[in-house]
Amino acid sequence: MTDTRSPAPLYHAAALAEPIPRSVCRRDGPRRVPVDCGDLPFVIKRDGTWLYRGSPIQRKELVCLFASVLKRGEDGSFLLETPAERGRIEVEDAPFVAVELDWTGDGRHQTLSFRTNVDQVVTAGPDHPVRVAHDLLTCEPTPYILIRQGIEARINRAVYYELVALAVPEWVGCRRMLGVWSRGRFFSLGELPPGEE
Repeated sequence: MTDTRSPAPLYHAAALAEPIPRSVCRRDGPRRVPVDCGDLPFVIKRDGTWLYRGSPIQRKELVCLFASVLKRGEDGSFLLETPAERGRIEVEDAPFVAVELDWTGDGRHQTLSFRTNVDQVVTAGPDHPVRVAHDLLTCEPTPYILIRQGIEARINRAVYYELVALAVPEWVGCRRMLGVWSRGRFFSLGELPPGEE
């Protein structure tokens, strides 16, 4: 049975018993250190579904709210962090999924914009590069786009096929690559076999 209740705040009972940390001084003024709540009962599945205590969060507005406070720790962990509290969550792959592609122009003057499952739109370019990882066993490609520091969206299969349809061959060093342009930058999708154009 699906739990439709709203998830509790980020803190848990143990955090309530801890003393509130003192403010720390920074050059731009005092800032309160968020209370560390440890591991939170959130999981982001590979398909972009957010689970709370094993049940999907049905309200998209709530998912978008949590997504807005998602950060990446220095150790690579994923955190939900507000000014008051923070805690680690589990992410199976990338926390977001790029579900839609929009493009204008062509060739070097092309601009590619992606919409994620939480309705954030990012445009591929120097600040939002596209990369392709390959499965070690199957060599199957999995493309990603950087959303913000340390946080990516996995580009879903349908959108990836659209990228492949827009791809053009280019020389990258001494290798002939197939890829796409966006905001003046070329993003490789894979190497072209010898003799193919």
